[in-house]
Amino acid sequence: MIRPTLSAALALTLAVAPVAAQTTPQTAPRTAPSTPPPPASTVQHGSAEWLQQRGEIYGQASDAEQDPAELAATARLNAEIAARLAAAEEEEAAAQSAYNAENARWREESARLETERVQWEANAAAANAAREQWERDNAAWAAEMEACRRSGRVCIASPPPWP
Repeated sequence: MIRPTLSAALALTLAVAPVAAQTTPQTAPRTAPSTPPPPASTVQHGSAEWLQQRGEIYGQASDAEQDPAELAATARLNAEIAARLAAAEEEEAAAQSAYNAENARWREESARLETERVQWEANAAAANAAREQWERDNAAWAAEMEACRRSGRVCIASPPPWP
């Protein structure tokens, strides 16, 4: 059901495409602009004058030419910025110090826990080995007692001690 619908839609699209292409208006060919290009600048590219014309270079006036109030305001702002930068550096140093201390504490704790884990695994392996040995000893004792009973003798032997 879907294939015939898709096929019909595709066929209709292909049939309409040439008609749509023929009905689009033709654009006029581009012609050369009637106004001549601006004359080449006599200022050399990259020179100080060229940069100044583009607004990319600024000259600083001498201290005598500058406004004293503006100089004082600039000095005050520079001092504020320097103080904020110093405070930020101190804060960053304190944060780095706290991070280093916490990281060292975490590493010590991780090492301690790893040592405890290894010790626990060693203890568990030793306990399993002792239990398996007891099970072998107990099975050997039970077999010896069974053989003794079958022979008709009186058997007196204590089982192996529990570890």
